[in-house]
Amino acid sequence: MASVRISAVVGASAATVWAALREVHDLPSLAPGFVVKSERDGERRVITFDNGAVATELVVDVDEAARRVAYAVVDSPLGLTHHHATSQVTAAGEGRCAFAWHADFLPADREPVVRAFMERGLAAVVRAHANVLD
Repeated sequence: MASVRISAVVGASAATVWAALREVHDLPSLAPGFVVKSERDGERRVITFDNGAVATELVVDVDEAARRVAYAVVDSPLGLTHHHATSQVTAAGEGRCAFAWHADFLPADREPVVRAFMERGLAAVVRAHANVLD
């Protein structure tokens, strides 16, 4: 199994970024430009990315107290046989927060592709929420 763990400081409060992250069926508001479309399919979401890739994800948990979302990719063009991920927002000072994104997946040889994908997504989150005033 492989794991990717990335994080970044975002120039907006944890409350502001959490408000976007917790809307699990509206990912374009969290990472515009990276996610171009997000549709609800029961407890699943069907995500279309900027490169045309489409993934189906099962939302596992939305933890309000921890400001954490857990989900699993159940279908994607990456050929993953297992995937579980979490995204979490924590305060990091006045008007700033930390956004952490962790994924565990198989097969392990997909690590470079998954890492690059997550890094592009995190960069979109940082850009979208930079210097957002509450």
